[in-house]
Amino acid sequence: MTMIVRTDIHNRLLRALDPEAFDMLQSGMERIELPQRTVLVESDQPTDHVFFLESGLASVVARTIDDEAIEVGHVGWEGLSGTHRLLRLETTPNRTFIQIEGYAIKVPVQALHRLIDEDARSRDLFLHYIHICELQLAHSALANGRYNMVERLSRWLLMCHDRIRDDDMALTHEFLSLMLGVRRSGVTDNLHILEGMRAIKATRGRILIRDRAKLEEIAGGCYGSPEKEYDRLIGSR
Repeated sequence: MTMIVRTDIHNRLLRALDPEAFDMLQSGMERIELPQRTVLVESDQPTDHVFFLESGLASVVARTIDDEAIEVGHVGWEGLSGTHRLLRLETTPNRTFIQIEGYAIKVPVQALHRLIDEDARSRDLFLHYIHICELQLAHSALANGRYNMVERLSRWLLMCHDRIRDDDMALTHEFLSLMLGVRRSGVTDNLHILEGMRAIKATRGRILIRDRAKLEEIAGGCYGSPEKEYDRLIGSR
């Protein structure tokens, strides 16, 4: 297996580690391909590895006993799957799976625990990431309660754009429906509104960002605060 060197890393969390901390994880690292629908965290099942995404997009989904589901978080190159393992929890009711194919650095949980036990700076870094995830979730609740559908859709598209880093994004109406917790017809109607404002262009299974500044203007205050906190605590691009 080829050793992964720090200069080849794209994941922002791994890049934020001190060189000595990175070295502590290096021997256990494995770069793997993540096809669409790959499960990174299964509901109520022990999680043995965390995945630091290098490309692609993963969805964190909450589901009820009535089989209702909604996306409660994204993971891209800024983060990792399995934050519950940073809190010493074996399992979580939430499920994380790949929505857009990509690559990740796979790391055994034991290696991650050893690092955060022995290195306070790394422990603080991952605690800061958990704080940002909680803040992102809080702003999702704020957006759902105080902003209209087109504003919420703009926010989610911006969040996807941050993580995919490509103006042409492979986002289906089914995925957007899961993100927003609405019917696909509602997604279609609001995509047409954004198209009319020349912020995006929607085609079958894809969304092209035509004017990111326009999307930010439409999203208003429901987008931006968690992103600024990430840059403050973990580092800018």
